[in-house]
Amino acid sequence: MSQDVEDIKPSYPLFREQEYRDTLANKRDNFEEKHPQEKIDEVFQWTTTEEYKELNFQREALTVNPAKACQPLGSVLCSLGFENTMPYVHGSQGCVAYFRTYFNRHFKEPISCVSDSMTEDAAVFGGQQNMKDGLENCMKVYKPDMIAVSTTCMAEVIGDDLNAFINNSKNEGHVPQDYPVPFAHTPSFVGSHTTGWDNMFEGIIRYFTLNYMEDKEVGSNGQINIVPGFETYLGNYRVIKRMLNEMEVPFKLLSDPEEVLDTPADGQFRMYSGGTTQDEVRDAPNAKDTLLLQAWQLVKTEKFVRNTWKHEAPRINIPMGLEWTDEFLMKVSEISGQPIPDSLAKERGRLVDMMTDSHAWMHGKKFALWGDPDFVMGMSKFLMELGAEPTHILCHNANKRWKKAMEAILETSPYGSNSEVHLGKDLWHMRSLVFTNKPDFMIGNSYGKFIQRDTLYKGEEHEVPLIRIGFPIFDRHHLHRQTTMGYEGAMQMLTTLVNAVLERLDDETRGMQTTDYNYDLVR
Repeated sequence: MSQDVEDIKPSYPLFREQEYRDTLANKRDNFEEKHPQEKIDEVFQWTTTEEYKELNFQREALTVNPAKACQPLGSVLCSLGFENTMPYVHGSQGCVAYFRTYFNRHFKEPISCVSDSMTEDAAVFGGQQNMKDGLENCMKVYKPDMIAVSTTCMAEVIGDDLNAFINNSKNEGHVPQDYPVPFAHTPSFVGSHTTGWDNMFEGIIRYFTLNYMEDKEVGSNGQINIVPGFETYLGNYRVIKRMLNEMEVPFKLLSDPEEVLDTPADGQFRMYSGGTTQDEVRDAPNAKDTLLLQAWQLVKTEKFVRNTWKHEAPRINIPMGLEWTDEFLMKVSEISGQPIPDSLAKERGRLVDMMTDSHAWMHGKKFALWGDPDFVMGMSKFLMELGAEPTHILCHNANKRWKKAMEAILETSPYGSNSEVHLGKDLWHMRSLVFTNKPDFMIGNSYGKFIQRDTLYKGEEHEVPLIRIGFPIFDRHHLHRQTTMGYEGAMQMLTTLVNAVLERLDDETRGMQTTDYNYDLVR
C-alpha cells in the first residue's frame, strides 16, 4: 500500500481507495466478531427511545463521555497565568502528557509543564525522592521564577504530603529556602478542572499573602482585583482589560495566561510570556476589592479572599450577555468611583441593535447546552435575552445550590418555562435528551459532534447541529481567540448563533423546485 508522490492523500480519501476498502472488509470478515448490521441498527434505534432514556438516567456507577476534565488540568492552566512559572505535577508522566496534549489541541500552542514521573516504586513507597529530584531538575533546566506544584490520582491515593515534601526538598538544599514553590492537592477522582483551578489559585495566593498581612490595608493601592477562574477564551481576558481601561479603572488580573497561550510566530520560542507577577500577588490584599468572574467555581478562593484579605468579594454573575455585563460594569463603577464611559454605552447600544435585528430568527429556537457552571448559566441567560429557549441544560460539575440558582433564573423569563436542568450528568445523557425531546441546536464543546452524527444517522429530520462554544474545541481552529464576555462577547456569540440558524435554513431549503421557496437572499 503505497502513496503516489504526485497525489498524497490524507486519511479520509485514502481509506476510501478500493485497496483499503478490501483490506478493511477482510479484517471485519476474518478477524472481528461483528454483530449483524440488522442487530446493530436495532440496538441503535432502541437507544434513541424514551424507554432507553429512562434506563440511561438511572445510571449511578458509570460515566459515559463526561462533560468535565480532572483537577490537575485546571491547576496547570492556573499556573500558566503567572509570570515565569512552571506548572509541576507530582504524578506520572502519562498524566502530564494528557494535560499538555489537551491544551495543545485546544490552543494550538506548545504547553510547558513538567512532572516528577512517579512509577510503580513511588506508588508503593511514596514519591518524596521524585519530588526532590524533580524540583531541582526543573529549577536548573527550565529556570522558572516559581514552580507551582499540584498532584494526580496516584500521589493522592497513597497520601503524599506536598507541604512536607517541598519543605524537605528545601531543607536538603535541592531548591533554595526562599524559592517560591506554592502547591495544591488536586485529586483527579473528585471535583473537576474548575476545582483544580480554584485549588491552585488559592494555593498561590495563600503562599504569598497568608503570613504577610500585617502591613496590608484594604484599598491602599486603589486597584480592583479580577479573578477569571478557569477561562480558555483568550478574547475574554482581552475584553475585560479593554473595558476596565476604557473606564480608567486601576486593576490587576490575577492569573493571566493570555500571552503565553498566544505567542507570535516570529522565530523566538517563549517558554514564559506575560502573566501576573509575584509582586502583584503580594500587593493584591491592598486592593479595594476582588471580583470573581466565575464565582460558582471559585469556592476556596472566595473564602480566602473574604477571610484573609478582608475583601467583600461581592457575588456577581459571569459578565455574559446584556444584563449581566451591565451589572458587572455597574459594580466596577460602584467600587472604583469611575463612571461608565460613552464608548461602552455605544457598544451596548450596538449589541441591542444586533439583538433587535436578529430577534425574528432567534425567537423560539430551542437549544440544548452543556459546560461549566458559570458558562452554562451565562449562556442560558443570554439565550433568553435573545428570545431563544434553553431546553436541556446540563452541567456535570456543579452542585445543588447552583441548580437551584439556575432554576430561579429560568423562572424569570417565559423562555425558560420549558427548560430542564440536569446536574451531574454526562454527554450520553445529553444524547438521550436530544433524541427524545429534539432541540433545534446544541451548544457545547467538540465532543458534541458525536451526538450530531448519531442524530443524523437516524435520519436528516432528526439531526441536531452542534454550535461549538465552550471547552475544549479540538476540531475547529482559532475559536479560542474569540470572546464570550462583555458586550463584545455577546455580539460574537449572537453572530455565531444566528448564522448557524440561517445556515441550517439553507441546508433545509436547497431542494430544486421543492423546498427552495425559502432559499433566498433576504434574511
